[in-house]
Amino acid sequence: MQAKILLTEDDPNLGFVIKDNLEQRGYAVTLCINGEEGLRQFNQSHYDLCILDVMMPKKDGFTLAKEIRSQNKQVPILFVTAKSMQEDKIEGFKQGGDDYIVKPFSMEELCLRIEVFLRRSVPQQNENFTLGNFQFDCTNFVLQHNGGEKTLTQKEAEVLTLLCKNKDRVLKREEILNAVWGNDDYFLGRSMDVFISKLRKYLKDDPRVQIVNYHGVGFRLEVAS
Repeated sequence: MQAKILLTEDDPNLGFVIKDNLEQRGYAVTLCINGEEGLRQFNQSHYDLCILDVMMPKKDGFTLAKEIRSQNKQVPILFVTAKSMQEDKIEGFKQGGDDYIVKPFSMEELCLRIEVFLRRSVPQQNENFTLGNFQFDCTNFVLQHNGGEKTLTQKEAEVLTLLCKNKDRVLKREEILNAVWGNDDYFLGRSMDVFISKLRKYLKDDPRVQIVNYHGVGFRLEVAS
């Protein structure tokens, strides 16, 4: 089945090049030239991946990502940006982005990142974890607690799954970064703290469940009996 990609890019030449290259690789691509059009298209169809330019007219990529996340927690969001400032990358993750790629980039790099997202979005053997009063369905990205549930984003679910599989063991920061994002550069390391903070917020209703920070080393998931 052909994967459907929503691409928002206000540079018509770059947008055409990306769309053409991805279609040659077998993807179905909808190209939008601004954020408002991007949201309209998202609301009209199902997409397997969103590629959002950050700087766009009418509605920027961060705002568009926030609005997409309010409707769909699971669809992967990849930011394309000319910005490389740490603050911009952190803001992208806060708004629900899963990864980013900085212009200029090669089509090979973009396609590799897309392949990673789509491969991981294919359901694997169902696996559940019990964390105190929480039940975590890592296949469907769902965290349940006392009858309520929270749907995580793909990257949030991947980080929590990794912590669950290594419960009571200190996971080094570079281990998490390499396993979830495929590299461990400095800026990603700082941005990863956003995901840890979100997971702590989701788990706060059971004080027995803690993600403990070992400063300068990494994190450990602890569940008190």
